[in-house]
Amino acid sequence: MKEILDAIQSQTATSADFAALPLPDSYRAITVHKDEAEMFAGLDTRDKDPRKSLHLDDVPVPELGPGEALVAVMASSVNYNSVWTSIFEPLSTFGFLERYGRVSELTKRHDLPYHVIGSDLAGVVLRTGPGVNAWNPGDEVVAHCLSVELESSDGHNDTMLDPEQRIWGFETNFGGLAEIALVKSNQLMPKPNHLSWEEAAAPGLVNSTAYRQLVSRNGAGMKQGDNVLIWGASGGLGSYATQFALAGGANPICVVSSQQKADICRAMGAEAIIDRSAEGYRFWKDERTQDPKEWKRFGKRIREFTGGEDIDIVFEHPGRETFGASVYVTRKGGTITTCASTSGYMHEYDNRYLWMSLKRIIGSHFANYREAWEANRLIAKGKIHPTLSKVYSLEETGQAAHDVHRNAHQGKVGVLALAPEEGLGVRDPEKRAQHIDAINRFRNV
Repeated sequence: MKEILDAIQSQTATSADFAALPLPDSYRAITVHKDEAEMFAGLDTRDKDPRKSLHLDDVPVPELGPGEALVAVMASSVNYNSVWTSIFEPLSTFGFLERYGRVSELTKRHDLPYHVIGSDLAGVVLRTGPGVNAWNPGDEVVAHCLSVELESSDGHNDTMLDPEQRIWGFETNFGGLAEIALVKSNQLMPKPNHLSWEEAAAPGLVNSTAYRQLVSRNGAGMKQGDNVLIWGASGGLGSYATQFALAGGANPICVVSSQQKADICRAMGAEAIIDRSAEGYRFWKDERTQDPKEWKRFGKRIREFTGGEDIDIVFEHPGRETFGASVYVTRKGGTITTCASTSGYMHEYDNRYLWMSLKRIIGSHFANYREAWEANRLIAKGKIHPTLSKVYSLEETGQAAHDVHRNAHQGKVGVLALAPEEGLGVRDPEKRAQHIDAINRFRNV
């Protein structure tokens, strides 16, 4: 691995030099183990500790297949799917790997007693398989996490609809929280050259997810002037939704859970901010009963920010805890677009407010190839910025996942893989200087 890192840091190594580098037999990776899938049985979700289930192991370098690439990972980041994997909720990811392993002889590689996790990376291409023409060893890249086979016509208009659609590093093996990752070559995108490795790795999954959910015609199709309610507006998903709303001429109404998070939203340029903890919203009387009076109080508060208008689009991802309120406060003919459900998957809402007011609920999941590319392009142009708040070493990934699990973080948290320190990988310092305050926004709060 030292030869690989030396070549990357030299900035003079050619593609031929990278192609000639010997690959190691093994690499360090963050894994969960199949024989530990029941280790948290009987515990409440909050009591399941990623620090106990995530391991730093030496694992063999996987075989490279057609249309694939091996990437030296300089940095990665922790997403909520890493937390789900680490606590084996809502189910063990080894079921995903077993099903993928039955697709073909080549996919059998993924069905292993360990799962290398992680759905983001920034790094350098080491090898490409047969049929790869767009990428070469030595290319500096980021990767989106959409893995598809595209043998069915169902995915040809929207790759997210492919019957074999999976999230790399969650429903496949050999993910990005490692020193080397295996990806399909069509997951690769150019690394934004004004960002460091850890900054470039941070947007990937959440930036693309927010783009599809809020901006794309496959999601809410946001337009100028829309009132957009954004739950968790300073978090991994919400921080990008807030930026897209502001950049697109919409009016974000940012919902946060602390004054510190409210300050972050103000730093992004948002003005309409609701601190739900300070204002004491309790949408559930108990585990089975919601409180419509709290929906109404919440709606009244929103209208104070909008000049009396109701919400056009709700950017939903907390799920069960907030969904009833989200449906209620949306205007007649408005849209609730939903992904994730970090507070619970079994949503409940009063359907009278949906059907009689002609509202729409749109399910949204990650992004197709084009949407991921467009989202990364906006990062590269400096229109949207990373929301990186803290960086951990690969050895500290368990703690990073624990912090995300407990919501003890802001924006995104990064993980250094091969990069020996933060701040490396910047290729355009002049462009970086133009955006340095925005790049560091989540670091400074």
